[in-house]
Amino acid sequence: MKKILIIEDETSIAELERDYLEINGFSVALEQTGDAGLKRAKTEEFDLIVLDLMLPKVDGFEICRQIRNDKDVPILMVSAKREDIDKIRGLGLGADDYITKPFSPGELVARVKAHIARYERLRGGREPKNDIISIRGLRIDKSARRVYVNEAEVVFTTKEFDLLVFLAMNPNRVFSKEELFDKIWGMDSFGDIATVTVHIKKVREKIEMDTSNPQYIETIWGAGYRFKV
Repeated sequence: MKKILIIEDETSIAELERDYLEINGFSVALEQTGDAGLKRAKTEEFDLIVLDLMLPKVDGFEICRQIRNDKDVPILMVSAKREDIDKIRGLGLGADDYITKPFSPGELVARVKAHIARYERLRGGREPKNDIISIRGLRIDKSARRVYVNEAEVVFTTKEFDLLVFLAMNPNRVFSKEELFDKIWGMDSFGDIATVTVHIKKVREKIEMDTSNPQYIETIWGAGYRFKV
């Protein structure tokens, strides 16, 4: 089932959009503030995002810009504004389409289906999106076992790669050194849990701009490590 995220602060419109999409077989998540919508868009996988332009906390333009920095997902921008400059700006930031309120629910459903179908055709033989982890300039291709930082490939050893992937696939959760040693090296492996510290240091040196102030792998003193999203 295809998963849609609606970011819309007008409750009646949001619920109408959700109802029509669900009737047509989509799974729908709903957020009504810009900051909550942006966080969910960046931390979960969706097949398409319906994005209102005027939102509290963070507006649709900024949300679109930030999503495009990390993800290749269809974005359908919605607004009561009819000015061409807003449409041009939205499309320029990476939105795939722009629909002006009021619109019929049937038109929304038709556009959602069309854009999802288009993206699936364009993806063609590419790796399934679930095999790619993309977060703030860091891209991990799990199938090819390759890592890119700001589009530049960085070479990882087997255990470094396994450690990075495990943490990135379990974001915002703290893991102790013992847990990481168990998960990556295995309980029956010979070695010392100090190897976890060494590998964390090596991974940071390869992905962090400033290892003293990491943006990805955070040390939680007395507890372990956490991958931040």
